[in-house]
Amino acid sequence: MQAKTSQAHSPDVLTLKMSSSHKDPNDCLATVSSGADTPFDFLCDFYDGVIAGGAAGVFVEAALYPIDTIKTRLQVAHAGGKIVLKGLYSGLAGNLAGVLPASAIFVGVYEPTKQKLLKALPENLSALAHLTAGAIAGAASSVVRVPTEVVKQRMQTAQFSSAPDAVRLILAKEGFKGLYAGYGSFLLRDLPFDAVQFCIYEQLRIGFKLAARRDLNDPEVAMIGAFAGAVTGAITTPLDVIKTRLMVQGSENQYRGIYDCVRTIMRDEGSPALWKGIGPRVLWIGIGGSIFFGVLERTKQILEERRRDLELNSSKRN
Repeated sequence: MQAKTSQAHSPDVLTLKMSSSHKDPNDCLATVSSGADTPFDFLCDFYDGVIAGGAAGVFVEAALYPIDTIKTRLQVAHAGGKIVLKGLYSGLAGNLAGVLPASAIFVGVYEPTKQKLLKALPENLSALAHLTAGAIAGAASSVVRVPTEVVKQRMQTAQFSSAPDAVRLILAKEGFKGLYAGYGSFLLRDLPFDAVQFCIYEQLRIGFKLAARRDLNDPEVAMIGAFAGAVTGAITTPLDVIKTRLMVQGSENQYRGIYDCVRTIMRDEGSPALWKGIGPRVLWIGIGGSIFFGVLERTKQILEERRRDLELNSSKRN
């Protein structure tokens, strides 16, 4: 859904063009809106993204953590293994401490990168801008997301009782690299996941706004976010299974890498094992997508309204 015509333009591009005439250069809350790129523009767009992304990430994680725990336990269970339904909130507090900065970094990088690419690329390549921005943001946030994911999943599988203990014992037994176990498989899963999910969401949002000739309301944003999350979550399930197995194996080193993990699973459990947990994963990411994008867009709207109020007050004083 890239919709390029002589009379209709991408809403993101329209925003960039139309808002350049009234931007206040002294407004520290202003985002990228003028035609000229400055470090100030990038930092202010980063600021908006950090606030909106952090809020959205925490909301999703707190609301849907039990589903994520069930998904993780399904994926690590071998043939005949039973799924324990106790302690579904194990590791939530420690995970929120990592999700907040990780989500903030992701959206903080995604928003200004997206705006930069939308300006640089032809309008009919807006999907490429969204794909690339999603992958770049995913790579940037992985520095925080991977240790958070490792600790979370070790706790979800009852290997540790608290996040501080998990970090301390992982460092003692496996060294610093233990906190980045499965880093390659994480990138293999999350870079395409982030790129595709945000691209689907952004393209659907653009198409809807062009067709309806208005902004989306909250239920519509939630619906599009749920669809983008569910579809992307489903098709990346095998990558998620591989990532989970590598992250939770600890010092046992059952798998020597991504290829060995796939080969061992296929040999011992068969190809259906690569799709373990697809139900909870689609449910979790589908609902999570509706919450995440809903909170994200609402927070961005609040920041935009605050910015306009400050500009109005500033103009009245002048």
